[in-house]
Amino acid sequence: MNIVQKQKIWFSISGAIIILGLVLGLVRGLNFGIDFTGGTLMEIELHEYIPTEEIREIVNEYDESASINMLGTEKTTIQIRMNEDFNTNERAEIFEDFKEKYDLADEDFLRADQFGPSIGKETQRKAIISIILASIGMLIYITFRFELSFAVSAIIALVHDVLVVLSIYSIFNIPVNNSFVAAILAVVGYSINDTIVIFDRIRENLKFAKKVDYVDVSNNTISQTITRSINTSITTLLTVGALYIFGVELIREFALPLLAGVMTGTYSSIFIASPIWVMFKNKKKLKHR
Repeated sequence: MNIVQKQKIWFSISGAIIILGLVLGLVRGLNFGIDFTGGTLMEIELHEYIPTEEIREIVNEYDESASINMLGTEKTTIQIRMNEDFNTNERAEIFEDFKEKYDLADEDFLRADQFGPSIGKETQRKAIISIILASIGMLIYITFRFELSFAVSAIIALVHDVLVVLSIYSIFNIPVNNSFVAAILAVVGYSINDTIVIFDRIRENLKFAKKVDYVDVSNNTISQTITRSINTSITTLLTVGALYIFGVELIREFALPLLAGVMTGTYSSIFIASPIWVMFKNKKKLKHR
């Protein structure tokens, strides 16, 4: 299996996705949700379960990017999270549409809140800090357990994963919200676990290698672990996929970045992290000649 020798192909695929995502992100911006931009939250009691698609017929007239969540055991209460900052009269107008269609009373309008942009900025700041702290912690841990070249390669692969998932969101204009941040942190943990398994096997194989050829050792290790990596990813994707298909909208918002992240994390641990490690080791080897 010649994975490492074809590193230019793998790097090009990732680079193309990331560059496209960054360009689109700069041109039109990321589609930040209410947690980042501020906006309006409304909760309405409908007294019966109404499919999300039917509710969205009303909501889309005001904000097509709004998210709709079902609350309560019977899922009769809807929570609408809109990126637009609607005033009191506008919120009343939205409720009137529901009131007229579903024969509601005034007291069925349970809640209406506005979130200013300052809350959104604070959320963005905390999200960035969380990812940076997680990366620093893993860098220290992997350096202690392995060596610096393994740690740097793993962190580069993690940055790759975050950028690819962000690019996917940018390309398809998917709303970025708090669920996305939580999912990214989960993906970072999943991806580093997959990468550590491969790096641990590389370290073991180096002990028994008669001739230290980092390309061969890396390729052999990937061949030994690829079945495990793929099987783990498939079982995870089946579970997360079921959440996305059968879950409510709030669960889907969390499951979607997980789906993208699990696939990206599996890809990076095989096609990105190991070739980067080989590059570092070969560069160090040339310096000592």
